Amino acid sequence: MEQVKVIAPAKINLSLDITGVDEKGYHLLDMVMQTISVFEKVTLTKQDDITMSSNAKFIPTDSKNTAVKAAMKFFEYTGIKGGVHIHIKKTVPIKAGMAGGSADAAGVIVGLNHMYEAGLTTQQMCEIGLMCGSDIPFMIHGGTKRIQGTGNIIMPAPQMPQCHIVVCMPTKGVSTPQAYANYDEMGVKTLVENEKLLKAMEEENLEDICRYMANDLEKAAGSEETEPIKKLLLDLGATGSMMTGSGAAVFGIFSDEETAEKAVKAIRNKEIELPCAVRSVFLAKPVSFGASVMKK
Repeated sequence: MEQVKVIAPAKINLSLDITGVDEKGYHLLDMVMQTISVFEKVTLTKQDDITMSSNAKFIPTDSKNTAVKAAMKFFEYTGIKGGVHIHIKKTVPIKAGMAGGSADAAGVIVGLNHMYEAGLTTQQMCEIGLMCGSDIPFMIHGGTKRIQGTGNIIMPAPQMPQCHIVVCMPTKGVSTPQAYANYDEMGVKTLVENEKLLKAMEEENLEDICRYMANDLEKAAGSEETEPIKKLLLDLGATGSMMTGSGAAVFGIFSDEETAEKAVKAIRNKEIELPCAVRSVFLAKPVSFGASVMKK
């Protein structure tokens, strides 16, 4: 197979609980994550070496890019002698907490497994992913999952009920390492109740899901735009709103599609006075899959 196209969804965190630090200094987490219908598109073309291009001029296209690292690790892991040209059509903003880079890497691993007929299991693909980034195993699985450890423990979770998600990306991104460093310095924990969140999801109770959404990094991320955007989304009809991951993107969960569409239109067209600048806004839904090869 000479070319494979992969669609790779972004994610939001419904919760992020920092539970400790391991012996290597990595933060241990307990999170509920959800893939959403904001997609990266990864096109893989077979060749002898590994190269990359993108429609986004601001991202690296060498081994500093997680997608290139993922390709390198795939060939090392499988022992296959081969190469690939990776083209990434980016949609997900960087430094957003939406795992766009991890989605790209997941797309590369899933796509190469298909292209080279390597026969890797999902677990084996996740092992490759974990060598490149902690979010990549989840981005391979997708759907609704509870994630623990450093991203290596992936457990099933009740499916997110039908809803509409408005994601706002402010003008400034957040550095993930800096957000964790700030958290360590601040030492301020948020009450994260994952058991109650999961029970609300099992009962398909959107109000309780929003009530129990919580993120330990929300204050530590240091984005001055988080609270104003949360308030904006709530004022526009969201049942709940939170920063995702290490930020800086903020999402609101809406039960009604028309209200969500009006919120996006109002923000995008600046029909209302915005409390801060918003670089991009997305209307999405939960999706039940991770990086997936597109059928012709």
